[in-house]
Amino acid sequence: MNIAMAAAVADLPASASACFHCGEALPAAPAHLRVEGQMRAFCCDGCAAAAQWIRDADLDAYYRLRDKPSARVDADNTSLALWDSEDVQAAHATTIDGGREIVLLTDGMRCAACAWLIDRALSREPGVLEVGANAVTGRIRIQWNPEQTPLSRPLQRLQALGYKPFLAAGEARERERRRERNRWLLRIGIAALGSMQAMMYAEALYLDTTGSMPLATRDALRWVAFLVSTPVVFYAGWPFIAGMLRELRHRAPGMDTLIASSTLLAWAGSTVETLRGGPQVWYDAAVMFVFLLLLARMLEQRVRATASAQVDALARARPAFASRETADGRREMVPVSALAVDDVVRVAPGEPVPADAVLLDGDAAFAEALLTGEARPVPKQPGDAVFAGSICGAQAARLRLTAVGTQTRLSQLAALIERAQAHRPPLAQIADRIARVFVVALAFATLAVYIAWRIHDPSRAFEVALALLVVCCPCALSLAVPAALAAANGALAKLGVLPLRADAMARLAGIDTVVFDKTGTLGLPDGALRTEALNGFDAAHALRIAAALERDSAHPLAAAFARAPDAMLPQASEVIEHPGAGIEGIVDGRRWRIGRAGFAASTCIDDGSIWLGDGETAVARFCFDEAARPDVVAALDALRGLCIDTQLASGDGEAAVRRFADMLHISDARARMSPEGKLAHVHSLQAQGRKVAMVGDGINDGPVLAGADVSFAIGDGNALAARAADLVLASPALLRIPQSVALARRTQAIIRQNLGWALAYNLLALPAAALGMVTPWQAALGMALSSLLVTLNALRLARA
Repeated sequence: MNIAMAAAVADLPASASACFHCGEALPAAPAHLRVEGQMRAFCCDGCAAAAQWIRDADLDAYYRLRDKPSARVDADNTSLALWDSEDVQAAHATTIDGGREIVLLTDGMRCAACAWLIDRALSREPGVLEVGANAVTGRIRIQWNPEQTPLSRPLQRLQALGYKPFLAAGEARERERRRERNRWLLRIGIAALGSMQAMMYAEALYLDTTGSMPLATRDALRWVAFLVSTPVVFYAGWPFIAGMLRELRHRAPGMDTLIASSTLLAWAGSTVETLRGGPQVWYDAAVMFVFLLLLARMLEQRVRATASAQVDALARARPAFASRETADGRREMVPVSALAVDDVVRVAPGEPVPADAVLLDGDAAFAEALLTGEARPVPKQPGDAVFAGSICGAQAARLRLTAVGTQTRLSQLAALIERAQAHRPPLAQIADRIARVFVVALAFATLAVYIAWRIHDPSRAFEVALALLVVCCPCALSLAVPAALAAANGALAKLGVLPLRADAMARLAGIDTVVFDKTGTLGLPDGALRTEALNGFDAAHALRIAAALERDSAHPLAAAFARAPDAMLPQASEVIEHPGAGIEGIVDGRRWRIGRAGFAASTCIDDGSIWLGDGETAVARFCFDEAARPDVVAALDALRGLCIDTQLASGDGEAAVRRFADMLHISDARARMSPEGKLAHVHSLQAQGRKVAMVGDGINDGPVLAGADVSFAIGDGNALAARAADLVLASPALLRIPQSVALARRTQAIIRQNLGWALAYNLLALPAAALGMVTPWQAALGMALSSLLVTLNALRLARA
């Protein structure tokens, strides 16, 4: 055996330092297998078994075709039986002729060769009808006959090759999006082909300037143009016709009414002229109008898709199954919908966290890029919060769930984004009202121009009226604001900033002063909590009382008491939180207060400490150091670079606030301010003509967050629940505040450019068309290009 092993190792390529299958580093004693005529080394038996199956199935061409290593093989198949559950398949599989179809995800499909291997490997499994793997999207479509094989059997083969399957959450939405995209591509393709053909025939007719073309030839060209343009108008242009019918039903004519009526008038007028042998037809204008507007509409949808991509990503971040601990310490795989608060789950490396939780034991790191925009894994210690959708790092984690389902931060983020996207800001509503008035005015203007030209030159009356109707369609005006805001919302989502108010961006662009809260916003408790007992009271008992009162508080200082060493805390009842003052409640039959000096005990000296007392006499005080957040200096400097004044308003003591302000070079700092005092300060700044932004933790700062011109809340669970703020930072990265301000200012500039162009275009085009200087096809080209220009200008924000 030793001789054979030595011979095998001697036969290895000299560069064999990584696993031949997955590319990971080799252990001290790797597995070996002969593949493609050479002895190869593998990091584990799973990778070796996958390579052996590929070799024995005559699919070893995969190793020559691939351009990236495969994923490491996971030999644990215990969770695959859940894929055979009727509940899972009812929710995620569809019935087809001869069986069922399911779409799943895998994160190991890294190149086209992976898709090639998956297609051929799964197609050889008994009972599998069809397989389609897409290396770009990471999705695998499997059709199988449940009477011949359970779904878990081909999935075992898939996992044995190194491709672990996941349920494609949000697949119904993705499937509908694909159908809609394919329909639009088909419409644009038909419109493009029809436009080219119609323009070719129209050019031949236009070139007959002397009228020498035989009537039979002219009529033949017109009838061919009719056949080409009809499917363009009624199939490719159906979204505009359907929109017109919807607007007319609601007695609110808008853009689709103008677009559809212009197109139908051009087609109908051309048809009448073709039948009666009239002098002019306008099929080319009708089809060009449809084609160019479809392009503009699809670009607009792309802008909106960029803004909604965050919602789709959040939906896909939810895992399908979770490993839950039972009462006897065993583990069971259950659907995420079966989890409940206080369940204990285990999350393997690389797996998403199924629900909000706290880390129970051992340090771990979690990637929170989807939730917060933070690219680097965030280290966590026992007791730290972990959020659904985070990806577990290299160390497996044991978690106790604190929120499930719609109560998780992941669900709240998705709900907030969807709600913000559903609202239209006042500026967009004003643009819509102007456009509606313009539509009605344009209809009367077109009628007046038609009558005038009937008197002046009846032969051109219809053509001029049609050109006027087309060229002055205010599509660009209606797109000016929504396209820019959709692109800006997508850029904000990439920054990790969530707008909760439709007009937040407009107000943010105009601010000149930012007022910050201190604790929980600019700084956090740092270091050990120091307890000083008074009047002979036991320090340990005082700490337990304080921890009991602070147990359910979301104030940043409560975290310092949560780290108290004694886990056996007494129960607190009748707990009431007084914003800006402290907390009171009954512990061990006695009413206690913790917080500011005057609140906890009337005899205390206000020195910035946290006091514990019964309202009259203090029994202990608690001190801790507070450190600035890592990026606070850079954020403040960036705000000053935008000519924005920065101020500090805190409820802490004068000495602590002044020390913190001096450290951050904030000249205007105010201490011992209650929530009402902060609100009064903001109102006084507004009375001076300033536009004020407030940044707080969203807990005690509700009144001032609502009273400021625009407000940011630091993104924890409570900030997401608080609806007082206009924007929420998904992570406490303060540098995103100046980035958001800069983006808001660019957005307003883009909106002004779009509105200016749209209004200027319509004001210039209207008289030109009314005077007969514009033909219908030129009108269609000009109007569509103006809409395209507005949309492309808005897309610049998506690249910000």
